[in-house]
Amino acid sequence: MVTRPRVAASPLVPRPRAYEQVLDRIEADLAAHRLRVGDRMPSERDLALDLGISRPAVREALRIMEAWGTVVQGTGSGPDAGTVLIASPASALTRFIRLHVLLASIGPTDLLQARIALERESTRLAALHATAQDHELIATPLTAMDQPGLDADAFNELDSAFHVAIARAAGNLLVSELTIALREAMRPRLLASLQAALDLPGITRRLRADHHGIYKAICQGQPQAAADRVEVHINQFYGRVD
Repeated sequence: MVTRPRVAASPLVPRPRAYEQVLDRIEADLAAHRLRVGDRMPSERDLALDLGISRPAVREALRIMEAWGTVVQGTGSGPDAGTVLIASPASALTRFIRLHVLLASIGPTDLLQARIALERESTRLAALHATAQDHELIATPLTAMDQPGLDADAFNELDSAFHVAIARAAGNLLVSELTIALREAMRPRLLASLQAALDLPGITRRLRADHHGIYKAICQGQPQAAADRVEVHINQFYGRVD
């Protein structure tokens, strides 16, 4: 009698959940250029039939995509009905990062290092590519921050607007979106630090001086100086925020 070697049973590969099949289908259609931003997606009924899944599973996938900022769903009938692909991920990305920060799966040191890396690059790119209009948009919160008597909340809003304007002037959409998301995720922590400051006027005076130095380097087209200044700026104050 011939004894055949026993073949080890392969581990069971978990089947994707039904809604994941919808997401996979949409990703494949985008990669193949069968779908583009602004296109109307197939109906719930068509997706359910094509994929052999239930319509509730399709709705679940669409709700997830809506939360990601990648679709907008119209109601009723007519030209505004249906689900349209959009490209507006910034708010969803900010919420995603903020949740991870609050859940402590991203520690403050890692968060700070990531912010420095992103802001160095976005500031460097802004010094290379910012237009005169970009300079004006960066200068607007900078000028407003120079007003005397700002409280912590008002200053924090303007501080955020200043850094966001620089990120948007970078000319690289992904770098800009990641920079903005990370900056917005840190905003509550930075506000708490300003509110707890014993010498708020002294702190905001130093921060404003940093901002003016960064802005000057951007306007003069000095990418290395701009990147170095934003790193020192973040480390000197925000590095102490925990």
